[in-house]
Amino acid sequence: MLKHIGYATLAAMLASASPALAAPDAEGSAAPADERAPMSPQDLVTLPRLGGATATKDGRLAVWTVTVTDPASYARSTQVWLRDLARRDAVPVQLDLGGSASSPAFGDDGWLYFLSDRKPADADKDAAATSQVWRVKPDAEGKVSAIEQVTALPADVDGFIVSPGAAKILVFGAMPRSCTSYGCTAPAAHLPGPGTGRLYRAEDGFVRHWDKWETPGSYSRAFAFALVGGKASGDGVALDGPDGAGALVGDTPTQPFGGNEDLAWAPDASGVYFVARRADAEEPMSTNLDIWWNDLSGKAPTNLTAANQATDALPAPSPDGKWLAWAAMARPGYESDRMVIHLRNVATGETRELTGAFDRSFGSLAWTPDSRWIIGTAGDVLDVPVFRVDPKSGAVQKLDLMAGNEAHIGNVVPLPGNGLLFTRDSIGAPAELYLSRGWEQARPLSDAAMSILGTRASIVTRRFSFIGADGDTVWGQITRLEGQKGPIPAILYVHGGPQGSFNDGWSSRWNPRVVASQGFAVISVDFHGSTGYGQAFTDSINKDWGGKPLEDLQLGLAAALKLDSQIDGANACAMGASYGGYMMNWIAGKWPDRFKCLVQHDGVFDARAMGYETEELWFDTWEHGGNTYFQAPEEYERWNPVNHVDQWKTPMLVITSEKDFRIPYTQGIAAFTALQMRKVPAELLVFPDENHWVLKPKNSLQWHQTVFGWLHRWLGGAEAENAKPEDGGQ
Repeated sequence: MLKHIGYATLAAMLASASPALAAPDAEGSAAPADERAPMSPQDLVTLPRLGGATATKDGRLAVWTVTVTDPASYARSTQVWLRDLARRDAVPVQLDLGGSASSPAFGDDGWLYFLSDRKPADADKDAAATSQVWRVKPDAEGKVSAIEQVTALPADVDGFIVSPGAAKILVFGAMPRSCTSYGCTAPAAHLPGPGTGRLYRAEDGFVRHWDKWETPGSYSRAFAFALVGGKASGDGVALDGPDGAGALVGDTPTQPFGGNEDLAWAPDASGVYFVARRADAEEPMSTNLDIWWNDLSGKAPTNLTAANQATDALPAPSPDGKWLAWAAMARPGYESDRMVIHLRNVATGETRELTGAFDRSFGSLAWTPDSRWIIGTAGDVLDVPVFRVDPKSGAVQKLDLMAGNEAHIGNVVPLPGNGLLFTRDSIGAPAELYLSRGWEQARPLSDAAMSILGTRASIVTRRFSFIGADGDTVWGQITRLEGQKGPIPAILYVHGGPQGSFNDGWSSRWNPRVVASQGFAVISVDFHGSTGYGQAFTDSINKDWGGKPLEDLQLGLAAALKLDSQIDGANACAMGASYGGYMMNWIAGKWPDRFKCLVQHDGVFDARAMGYETEELWFDTWEHGGNTYFQAPEEYERWNPVNHVDQWKTPMLVITSEKDFRIPYTQGIAAFTALQMRKVPAELLVFPDENHWVLKPKNSLQWHQTVFGWLHRWLGGAEAENAKPEDGGQ
């Protein structure tokens, strides 16, 4: 049964958590909704953003970060906050760390380690600043000791992990594979000169990845150092081992999105488990991430999961040192296969599948400090709740941690005594920090953005289900301003992935609340291929990109309109990015009479070109039955939007970015050219400095202003432009 809670209740919980947190309700305060301004794009761009938390070993103190954006310059900076978890009436305090600070993490010694690009006091004034590890020792009131520099390495430190016992530290950053010490330099072999050209060899694999051109021979690498008197000592031990014939060559953390979850110290600090994939000619076709072990002896690491040719990730050793848990997929080449927890007996090497009978995919793993339970998160019907896994039996239990819907829970930190520290966000509000004791429902600890949103007009989100393609139950959500009277223009929101979900979670990019606040009703549908409904449902989009998903969107839109009579289904636009952008191109040709306008962001326009232009080739290959284009062109052409351009007549806004190497910007240019040839009203927005996502504050503001201007142009409203052209193609 779904749980519901008003935001007034949540505000009361915040107020009881601390006198400093007595904030107005984000969606149900005493002020009438019509007296509060709706949430704006400026709000979305400048809202403080809370990061994950770290806690002392005894669970007494918690520290977290908040990223703040200057509303005039849009410059961003990071604040670090501390709270005493032992006192229910404790007030969070901001730590003064004497300069820039990010990625804070407590060591077992009680010191707070963090990254900073400040210069040491004795540095030459002309010396370049680099990112290094520093530390302080805070008390429960937020007073800190003298700030100490931990690393003084010749290259930037991108991340770090302090070992159990705080006797060692692991640091990682980009450098040549030939380096035997952290941060050495080597000639760039791909820049032979005398011109500016980059020369790549087929055997090097990736030429470009996500939003960066590759530097052959350079990888993300991790080194372990001893900590002596709080200082990193010696040259360090490279986790990937010595260079030479047969050596492990690859990134750890994995690129482009890997982080600390890819590395884990053994509980006795005798070695490190880490995730890497071999970087070679096969890498663009491979999802074969493996978990490796390095005992820090200087020898080559050992591949613990060589038998599995699919993904192995999230290494998590039990605190008692007896077990290694990790999550693994079964099918090579499929990046969205189910992540099943496995367990390895460290002493014997015996392994077993632990959660094979649980039809959900785990996205995070952590042990309780007593090694009794594994704590994980997994998508489950519009929510991402926390699950407790018994390592003995494999039994999985969903924990009831929130008084309302679980929504999206993340950054889970198990504490002594069955405590859990975690973030929770929803469509209604961005992440805040929560604390659960004894597996009970959690209370809020932070107020990063709740007070601000309490001054904005309320929205309501309603979940619904219907019978979709193949007679399956499909879920969706409707988000609109609370108390709004119809007729309300409709926006059909189509998520990317396609193996993803527009779940009950906050987004700084595709945000239903800010769209609804412009006067629209946002309707999202978790069509076939979405995650959180079992692996068979996720798999069902394979070789069927334009089939069942389109049917679900058609049926889901009809179901939402039937459910909410205030929504004007005759006055509707659709929008989506990535796969959602593909679907806009597909709708333009296969459902051309339904919408007054479309917004297509980074969508596939020509499947043939996409198959040769994208960088992670395994994705497109798998989605077409494991075939490349030249092996089975019919699979690509079956659902290829370019084949139906002759039917295009719906006005379309096309958005693309020049640093998007996942779906290259030429796909967007081609779609816009097709619209011009068809004489369909269209606009093209190109960002020269963004990737598959629009991340920079000013660019995000421009994105929203352009999108909302386009929607109002065709659907009307206070911000509508001049009267729509008579040749709108409707």
